[in-house]
Amino acid sequence: MQTKRTIFSNRALPIALIAPQLVITLIFFIWPALQAIRSSFEREDPFGLRTSFVWFQNYTRLFADPTYLSAFGRTLLFATAVTVLAMAFALVLAAAVSRVMRSANAYTTLLVWPYAVAPVVAGILWWFMFNPSIGILPYVLGQFGITWNHRTSGTDAMVLVVIAATWKQISYNFLFFLAGLQSIPNALSEAAAIDGAGPFKRFFTIVLPLLSPTTFFLLIINVNYAMFDTFGIIDGTTSGGPNQATNILVYKVYADGFLGLNIGSSAAQSVILMLIVIALVFVQFRFVERRVQY
Repeated sequence: MQTKRTIFSNRALPIALIAPQLVITLIFFIWPALQAIRSSFEREDPFGLRTSFVWFQNYTRLFADPTYLSAFGRTLLFATAVTVLAMAFALVLAAAVSRVMRSANAYTTLLVWPYAVAPVVAGILWWFMFNPSIGILPYVLGQFGITWNHRTSGTDAMVLVVIAATWKQISYNFLFFLAGLQSIPNALSEAAAIDGAGPFKRFFTIVLPLLSPTTFFLLIINVNYAMFDTFGIIDGTTSGGPNQATNILVYKVYADGFLGLNIGSSAAQSVILMLIVIALVFVQFRFVERRVQY
C-alpha cells in the first residue's frame, strides 16, 4: 500500500503551521507542569516569603498520610463508577436514537444540551434536586421509605457526585457512539438477521466489536474526565464532604494548596495525579488496545 506524503517546498512553513499550537502547549501545559514539579520539592510558608528545598519530603509525608491514601480508594471508586455509567447510558441512548428515523435529529439535540452546561452549574443543579430541605428527589425517595441526606451521609454524597458527573458526560459519549453506530453498514446486521440472529446477538457479536475503536477512545477520555474535570462538580455539590467522603485526589489538590496553603504538598499531589493518569493511558494503549478491531 502506497502512502501519500506532503512535501513542503519551504522548510519553515510546517514549523510555522504548528508553532501556534506548540506555543499554547508550552505556556498552558508544559510550563505549569514544570512549575508543579519544582514546587513539589520545595516547602513554602503560607505567605510566600520563604522557600526551602526539601527533596522528597512532600512525597514521603503524603504516602504516610492516611487521609491521602484513603483518597486513592475514593478516586478509584468514583472514576470507575462515572466511566462505566456514562459510557453504558450513552451507548444505550445512541442505540435507541439510531433506530429512530423521523425524530433522530430532535432526540440528538435534546441529548447534547447537557454537555453545554458548565461542570459547577451541573453540580448545583443536582444539589438543588437532592437537597434534603427543598429538593424534589429526597421527597420522592421518602415516599418509598428511603431517607436521603448527603450532608451527613458519605454514601449519599458519593452517589450524588457520581450521578452529577455521569449526567454531565453522557452527552459527549452519546455523540461519538451515535457517529460510530451510523458508520456501521446495515448490510451486516441484515445478513445476520437473515441467518436467524436476534437483535441482542447482532448487537453483541457485530455492532459492539465494530464500535471498539470508539469505545477505546471514550474509555481514555472518560478516565481523564473523572480524574481531572470533575472538580467543579464536587465543589458545587459537596465540597469534598461530609467528613472527606467525596474528597477525591483532584479536589484534595485544591483543598490542601489553596485552602490549607500547603503549596508543596499540593504540588506533589498534582504530580502524582499526573503520573497516575499517564500510567493508566499507557496501560490502556499497551494492553486494552489489543482487543480493539480497526
